[in-house]
Amino acid sequence: METYAQALLYAIPVFMALLAIEIGYGYFVKDQKHKVMDSVSSISSGFTNIIKDTLGLGVALVTYPFLLGHLAVFQMEATWPVWLIAFIVVDFAGYWNHRLSHKINFFWNQHVIHHSSEEFNLACALRQPISNLIGYFPLLLIPAAVLGVPNELMAILLPVHLFAQFWYHTQHIGKMGWAEYIIVTPSQHRVHHAINPEYIDKNLGQIFCIWDRCFGTFQEELDGVPPQFGVLKPASTWNPIPINFQHLWRLIRDAWYTKSYWDKFRIWFMPTGWRPDDVKEKYPIAIIEDVYGFTRYETPASTALKVYAVFQMLVTTGFMWFMFYNFSAIGPKGLLLFGFVVFTGVYGYTTLMDRKEYAVYIELFRGVLGLALISFTGDWFGLDSYVPFGSSLVALYFLISLFSGIYFTYFEASAPKRNTWA
Repeated sequence: METYAQALLYAIPVFMALLAIEIGYGYFVKDQKHKVMDSVSSISSGFTNIIKDTLGLGVALVTYPFLLGHLAVFQMEATWPVWLIAFIVVDFAGYWNHRLSHKINFFWNQHVIHHSSEEFNLACALRQPISNLIGYFPLLLIPAAVLGVPNELMAILLPVHLFAQFWYHTQHIGKMGWAEYIIVTPSQHRVHHAINPEYIDKNLGQIFCIWDRCFGTFQEELDGVPPQFGVLKPASTWNPIPINFQHLWRLIRDAWYTKSYWDKFRIWFMPTGWRPDDVKEKYPIAIIEDVYGFTRYETPASTALKVYAVFQMLVTTGFMWFMFYNFSAIGPKGLLLFGFVVFTGVYGYTTLMDRKEYAVYIELFRGVLGLALISFTGDWFGLDSYVPFGSSLVALYFLISLFSGIYFTYFEASAPKRNTWA
């Protein structure tokens, strides 16, 4: 986990810089692909995923070191051909993992968050799951374990492979000529995120598009079919935590309400979206049928609320970066507490973005919790040793959050909304 934290220490500033460039470019060419609330929601989703992964929250069915120790036929050194072979093996496994997530009801729950944005931009790439609490991906790396690919090499390759999927989540890059036949490009990935009937469940490759071409899941972006983004059962919230578990909750309800014991069992393993006939008839769920005419999710938001949402996102980014910088010193128990505060913060301000009245109670809770931590420890997880009066600034932040929750819930909520900043 510490290796992953170190990787994120450098990756986060790069991701944020690229996001700033994309937003600036969109503004310059008058073709903005970002909406404030949606992008804040996307980035905040990335925060929750990072907390989950760096803290090791979840249960692994099997680990790669275990497979390596029991299945390795060869013992490979970390030479450049081995790095290349391992990268290809990881990408092949990633293709099949991705395909399972699109084809099986239960696995779709851990991937729906990534498709939930109704926009398509670099922020959308950060919509990563917290619902993948059961880790089975190492099972797809059995070929690498048999070949004896070293665990140290895999520990580096896996985050590199994940980060390499960031750049192609953009609408500002067109088709890329000969590269379209080798790697996944922005054009191909726009198809993947689209809900058009022509594009659903296509282009499942992560780095190389050759797997899609080999296994019949490739679809070129068509000139007359502009991609429309999102999911057919819209998330209708800015809060990434509910989005992560919406599909699972639907499966649980359908399994409970159906009268067929066979359907109660097989619903988990049926194709994505399958529902028992009796439940489907009695409890219909609205699905987008006109992909060009559906109403995208919005909430009443003044310029002040949007500025506040961006402020919360930036402060949370700073919290995350400090957590990775001071990862070892904070320690396991401190990291769990730190992660809880950040996680609660994301839940609080995104619920406020949804204009839910109960958001004020979450904001009050985390504000009091943050102030209490600083009061009892006299610091904010060692921040004062790096930044003079750092804990005082964090205390000020919690006070701002506390009073802003009250303001946006009870005062601005009754005032006329002005949607002046898209």
